[in-house]
Amino acid sequence: MTSSQDPTPPTRPLIYDLYDQPVSGAEIERRSFAAIDAEANRSGFSDAQWQVVRRLIHTTADFSLAEHIRFSDDAFSSCAAALLRGATIYADSNMIRSGLSVARLQQIHPGYQRDSILCHVADTDVAEQAKDSGLPRSLFAVRKAADQLDRSIILIGNAPVALLEINRLILEQGLRPALVIGMPVGFVHVLESKEELQTTGVPYIVIEGRRGGSPLAVACLHALCLLTAADATLTP
Repeated sequence: MTSSQDPTPPTRPLIYDLYDQPVSGAEIERRSFAAIDAEANRSGFSDAQWQVVRRLIHTTADFSLAEHIRFSDDAFSSCAAALLRGATIYADSNMIRSGLSVARLQQIHPGYQRDSILCHVADTDVAEQAKDSGLPRSLFAVRKAADQLDRSIILIGNAPVALLEINRLILEQGLRPALVIGMPVGFVHVLESKEELQTTGVPYIVIEGRRGGSPLAVACLHALCLLTAADATLTP
């Protein structure tokens, strides 16, 4: 049903304003970060932490997200060391695997390739195990990669069950990843998976609560790449 109050369509599409006064993508990003820096409350964050937080805000346009981001004391130094030696990266979704910039990773270590980023969630054998067991594929995807996860960088942006299995491997089998980015999104097993991760003693960056997602996990690692490439002070 159309309301009589519907706005009148512009006679000139707004894109022509951009044509008249061109602004590059890089300039749009610069202005966006400037707006975030001006509007956000960055108290309590170190310079390195703020570089991650502001990029997550940029990804979501949600300033309240900053209230829920948690860092272990060794998150930055451990991740930087891992990136510099070309550590394996594990992703719980192919969206993360596709979204990570190999070019950005190669600025840190030239050996990085798309195949350096593991994701088994769509593998046929993983799907069969999940079907036979009645458990999520994300669980068996982690198990398939388990032998390669020590000293790796792990990104969980989709599946809380994947994070629960990572936590189990840490607690029961002595797995020691260089960093776990724990940002699964959802309503089932989400809160407890993030809370448990923070008790495991491994380096982590977490978004507490139900929010998260693959784009946030990607943005987090990209921020860490920029910090490492710039040789920033990587201590909170």
